[in-house]
Amino acid sequence: MIREPDTDSPKRHWLRTTLQVILQYGGSALVLYLLFRLLPGREVWQALGKLPATLWLAVLAGYLASHCIGAAKYRLVLNLGDAGMNAKQAARCYFAGLFGSLFLPSLIGGDVLRVAMALRIARSKAGVLLGSLVDRISDFTALALLAAIGALIMPGALDARSRKIFELACGAAILGVVILIGVLALLPARHFSYRMRRWFVRLRRALRSMMQQPRAMFRALGMSVAVQLIFIALNVALAEACGLHLAFRVLLFAWPLAKLSAAIPITQAGIGVREAALAALLVPFGATAVLAVASGLAWDAISMSGAIAGGIFALVAGKIWPEAARAGVE
Repeated sequence: MIREPDTDSPKRHWLRTTLQVILQYGGSALVLYLLFRLLPGREVWQALGKLPATLWLAVLAGYLASHCIGAAKYRLVLNLGDAGMNAKQAARCYFAGLFGSLFLPSLIGGDVLRVAMALRIARSKAGVLLGSLVDRISDFTALALLAAIGALIMPGALDARSRKIFELACGAAILGVVILIGVLALLPARHFSYRMRRWFVRLRRALRSMMQQPRAMFRALGMSVAVQLIFIALNVALAEACGLHLAFRVLLFAWPLAKLSAAIPITQAGIGVREAALAALLVPFGATAVLAVASGLAWDAISMSGAIAGGIFALVAGKIWPEAARAGVE
């Protein structure tokens, strides 16, 4: 019996994609609407209006320069798994992923596009998958490390609310790692197809290659920490311009936790969630919710502009560097 092709599949896929996009943007719109309902919106816009154009351009330049470090780290971790990516290929994939974060859910949505492009040109697909995972884990580890350092150097003990948020964030991160390791360790290989078992073998080889280069792994973590420190410094500059005057150590504690909250896949690129989390974390240290949200929105404008610039770079790079779209090693 010949099975007729499922002509409804493209339609169902389109409907599912459309619904997902509506939910993502709707989630961000809902959170922002609630913030502006609870806060005096006019004061938020007045705070944003204090930002000089020269500062905005300088912060944007620093943002893009930081992502150049991120692109170098991305190439490093992928090549630890023998992906064979050259600098142009890695940069194109990385900045395309940065652009993709505008359309895919949560903070890590752009990773999907980045991985999809890298899989087409890399020598080892297992190296791409494992390297991309290590790349994101190093970012989360850097954020958790900086938040912990900020908590330790605070002038006094954290209040009950901030301590609880910090403990919940750390607990969720530890639980996620434990679950991932448990699944990988306990799931019987015989339950998978031959093709999947071959993938596991390739992933194991890529992992073994990475573990044999601990210095490179620590270098990748150091690059992640450097990028996040630059981001915090840029946020301090935006906050100061908006009228929010806080010690660097306060944002060292609060901003990484707010950014980690943006990884929750309920809004577009974490917009809305990050602002709400930042306000909740900064208010106990004397900040006003209005200025905290304003500085968060200013950072959103920077990240969106940087994502658009990254997309333009990825598009132009494919034209002027044809080798960046093909497999090969420098």
